[in-house]
Amino acid sequence: TLRKPISQSSMADWASKNLNMHTQGIFRRRISISNMLSWNGGSIKKPMLITSNRTIKKEACEMFKLVQSYMGDRQTRMDRNHVALVTVTKCWSMQGLRDELYIQLIRQTTDNTCYRSLAWGWELMAISLAFFSPSPKFQSYLEGYIYRHLDSDENIAQRIKELMDLKNKKNSKSRKKRKQNTEDEGLPISTYAKYCYRKLQKVAVTGGKKGLRKPTVEEIVHARNAIVTPSLFGSSLEEIMQRQQDLYPENKLPWVQTQLSQQVLALGGEQTEGIFRIPGDIDEVNALKLQVDQWRIPSSLSDPNIPASLLKLWYRELEEPVIPQQFYKECISNYENPDAAVAVVQLLPELNRLVLCYLIHFLQIFAQPSNVGRTKMDVNNLAMVMAPNCLRCQSDDPRVIFENTRKEMSFLRMLIVHLDTSFIKGLV
Repeated sequence: TLRKPISQSSMADWASKNLNMHTQGIFRRRISISNMLSWNGGSIKKPMLITSNRTIKKEACEMFKLVQSYMGDRQTRMDRNHVALVTVTKCWSMQGLRDELYIQLIRQTTDNTCYRSLAWGWELMAISLAFFSPSPKFQSYLEGYIYRHLDSDENIAQRIKELMDLKNKKNSKSRKKRKQNTEDEGLPISTYAKYCYRKLQKVAVTGGKKGLRKPTVEEIVHARNAIVTPSLFGSSLEEIMQRQQDLYPENKLPWVQTQLSQQVLALGGEQTEGIFRIPGDIDEVNALKLQVDQWRIPSSLSDPNIPASLLKLWYRELEEPVIPQQFYKECISNYENPDAAVAVVQLLPELNRLVLCYLIHFLQIFAQPSNVGRTKMDVNNLAMVMAPNCLRCQSDDPRVIFENTRKEMSFLRMLIVHLDTSFIKGLV
C-alpha cells in the first residue's frame, strides 16, 4: 500500500513562488503558469527555476534539449542510454540541477499528446530517482504530482484525445504537424508512477547513488530494468522469493542473503579486523550490487568488507525490516529478557523467522571468542552495527530514537547469545 503524500499542496502554489517565468513574442509577454507547466516542443532560453548560478543557467537550457531527446521530441545522434547518462551525470555532479530536471520532466509529461513521448518522460524520471532525490523543499510537490498519476491511465487517454481534437481543429489548414502517436506504446503511465512514488520515498531517505565514480551506462540500463523487474535491494522478502522462484525453486532463503554471507566467510571475514564496522570501498560495493542484481557473484572479490557492506545494505534497504514493524514494541520491551526475546522470534512469519535465524547464526560465527580476538568485534559490537538493519524505529523524536537504539542493540545481543540456530546449518 502506498501512503498518501506528505503535502497535498498543488504544484501551482510552488510554481508561483519558484518558477522563473518565461516570456514570448516581441512584446515579451509573460507565459502563464499553466503553459510553463505544459509540454513544450521548442527550446528554452532560461531555466525553469529561479537561480543566480551562471553555470546552472547555461546547463539547464542544455538539459532541456537532452530531456526532449530522450523523449523522442528532438533528434539526436546519441542513443537513449547515453542521453540518459549525460542527463543523470550532470544532475548527480551538480546538485543545483536536480530540481530543475524534475520540474522539466513534470512540464514535458503534462498535456503531452504523444503517448510514447509521455511514457519515455516518466521512464527518465524513474531512472533519475535511482541516482538522486529532489531537494527536501521540492520533494512533497514532486510526490504530489506523481501521486496524482497512480490511477490515471483512463484520464490520460481521455486528455490526449481532447488535446488532439483541439489541435486538429487549429491545425486543419496547416500541413506542419507534430507526429502523433496515441497507441499504447510501452507500459501504462500508472506503472511508472507507482514505481516512481516508491522510489522517491526511498531515495529521499537513502540519498541516492554514493561514491566518487560517475554513473555508468550499465547503471542506467539497470535503473530502467528495475521499473519492470524489481531489484533484489529495496524490495520485500516476498517479492525477492517470488523473483528467485524460477532460478532457485528449492531455496527457502533469499539467494542474495546466503550468497553474500558465504562470500564474507570465503574471503576470511571472520578473521578480518573491524568486519561490519569498517565499510568497503563504496564504488566497489556499488559495482558488486549491480552484479548481484543480475544473479552473479564475481570471482575477483578479495576484500571481505565489500560483500559485508553490501549484505548490511541489503538488510537495511528491505521494504519492510526483517523483524516486521508490528513486532517492534515487543522487541524493545523484552531487550533484557532472553526467554521473551527468543519467544518473539517464534511469533514472526515463517519467511522472516528463517531470514532472521540465518542472520543470527551467521553473527554467532563472528561472536566466537577465537574470531573476536582477530576481528575486535565482540557480541556487543556486532549487535550495535546490525541492530539498525533489523529493527526500524518509527518515531521522529530524537530522545525516543536514542533510547530505543540502546534497546534494539540489547535485543539483538540477546538473540546472538541465546537463540538456538543449529537447524539453519545446510539450509539455503
